[in-house]
Amino acid sequence: MTSIQPQRLAAVLGAGLLATGLAAHAANRDPSLAGEVMVKLITTDALAPLLAKYPLVQIDAFGARPIYRLQITGTATVAQMVKKLTAEPSVLIAEPNYLHRDPESRKNNPWAIGTQQAYVDQWAPQALKLPEAHLLSTGTGVRVAVLDTGIDAAHPAFAGKLLPGFDFVDFDNDPSEMGTVADAGFGHGTHVAGLVALTAPDARIMPIRVLDADGMGNGWVLAEALLYAVDPDGNPLTDDGAQVVNMSLGSLSRTHLFDDIAMLTTCNIPAVPEPGVDFTDPGYDGDKQRCLASRGTVIVAAAGNNGNDKAREYPAAESAYGELAVGASASNRRLASFSNFGSWVNLAAPGDGITSTFPWGAYATWGGTSMAAPFVAGTAALVRSANPGLATKELARRLERTSSLLCRTDIGQVDPVAALKNIEPANQRCR
Repeated sequence: MTSIQPQRLAAVLGAGLLATGLAAHAANRDPSLAGEVMVKLITTDALAPLLAKYPLVQIDAFGARPIYRLQITGTATVAQMVKKLTAEPSVLIAEPNYLHRDPESRKNNPWAIGTQQAYVDQWAPQALKLPEAHLLSTGTGVRVAVLDTGIDAAHPAFAGKLLPGFDFVDFDNDPSEMGTVADAGFGHGTHVAGLVALTAPDARIMPIRVLDADGMGNGWVLAEALLYAVDPDGNPLTDDGAQVVNMSLGSLSRTHLFDDIAMLTTCNIPAVPEPGVDFTDPGYDGDKQRCLASRGTVIVAAAGNNGNDKAREYPAAESAYGELAVGASASNRRLASFSNFGSWVNLAAPGDGITSTFPWGAYATWGGTSMAAPFVAGTAALVRSANPGLATKELARRLERTSSLLCRTDIGQVDPVAALKNIEPANQRCR
């Protein structure tokens, strides 16, 4: 890609081509893809009888696992089909394929032109004491998967930092950003990846495109991408998966399938069936093999930009094992006004007025919990690099335990130095 001059960006913005968000869905839920249901069955043998009994056809499957994406071919609504399938003894999960999007396009948080100097000198690295943290760890040996709108792989800031990725939107091996600045999500993934690189400069970034240029995706694609992130080559015996996954995206509608996928991703697989949870089918043998050889993956998710504790954003609010829901802080050590909060938010990180990488070799300033999440993901990479034997949940809890409370809230801001030293940070004065 060729570089773009600030004047050209300004001209485009002046033409009114700022990102625009979609309206919130009624009843505080997001819509789902028409005519689609996602199911998890007890065994793969249960699929054929279901397809024979109901007007359904298989669209996709998670490898050999008994998890399927199905299309309704009759007149039944998604809600009606989900109700019928849920009553089947062989069905553990049946639910719509809900849409996901990046929080900034949802709330129409526009970006502005930034500079490379601002990227280096902005308030966030100083607030997190990154120069001091980098004396202890730079993230060497850790892979961070960024599930987003893609990446500008030619950006100079990513030189030597990228691993091969995948595009689950166009389903090819090129996870490049697509679209133009007229699209609501354009540049989001590049911006997020740049903050991982800023926090953990020697970690390797695995870009995985799950959102289109409008910042839109769906639950099935997100689950596919999660499993790809932890096992890119499909061989559970090779050590090529991400130890940290960043998801600066979400839905207002909960996807229960994500809970099960998170168990596989974080290696929290129950040895025996539990109510609604069963991994005894041989299709999960690869996941069990992988987890015998790894410590699992920490999942970092943006908490959303609704500015309250009522509208929960998923998967951040799933409270899955080894997952961290991240809110955004401002430079005054308070929670940013747009950030969601509540007992389900585990941590905060700088997210207000953050400068990072942007397509065409450029830089942009954006605000949102999407910007906060990669600071936490990068911190997780620093700690994982320094403590490779640390279990997934231990690592996540350490980041919480060593965080420093923001002013006027009980949410702590991630503290990379304290996390690396495994100490409680000193209280900072509020102003």
